[in-house]
Amino acid sequence: MAKKVIVAKDLVLSYKKNVPIIKNSTFSITSGSFVFITGASGSGKSTLLRSFYGELRPRSGSLHVGGILLNDIKPSKLSFLRKYLGIIFQDYKLIKEWNVKKNVMLPLLIAGYSKDVCEAQTKRLLKHVRLEGKEEYYPVELSGGEQQRVAMARALAHNPVIILADEPTGNLDDYSSRVIWGLLEGANEQLGSTVVVVTHSIPKDLNVPYRHLHIENGVVYEIS
Repeated sequence: MAKKVIVAKDLVLSYKKNVPIIKNSTFSITSGSFVFITGASGSGKSTLLRSFYGELRPRSGSLHVGGILLNDIKPSKLSFLRKYLGIIFQDYKLIKEWNVKKNVMLPLLIAGYSKDVCEAQTKRLLKHVRLEGKEEYYPVELSGGEQQRVAMARALAHNPVIILADEPTGNLDDYSSRVIWGLLEGANEQLGSTVVVVTHSIPKDLNVPYRHLHIENGVVYEIS
């Protein structure tokens, strides 16, 4: 039986005490699965994803990620957990003062890898996301699609156990979208990473089996 890497029980999430966004939801995500989270605009998709990496704590109920209870997690424990996560944001969140190479290296530098390992892994990943020759470019010099591919390379740099992606292709051209979906499929199939994607539209030509969680009226439920 596959291990559960995300487990929510009677989960309630909110920014204001008496205004719940996610309401009394119970669900789990197993290791190595590919999961889409959908819902109308403002339904709480991104809010739910933020809770998975500890940016928003549960108001009530419980949330475990990687076996760690996130309700009252200490900063040191949260830093430990995030070493096993790869996070892809819709607005990229690249460090604008750093070039492409250094942005991709960031998780490796945090993890304390040697310079040689950082250099080799970064070179391999930039080739993988089709950005060879742009190591010294800065984010402002790249298109939106290229920036998202840098963000994807950064998310994959430390071979994450769980990849969390918030509308990763929402603002991209068709070419960059195909590259990103291909990379997410590859991470799931080849690395065994659990992939959780918030999206407004599930791609029709995905080549991996997936689960579909949907949010309606604040409740998370599965669509079979």
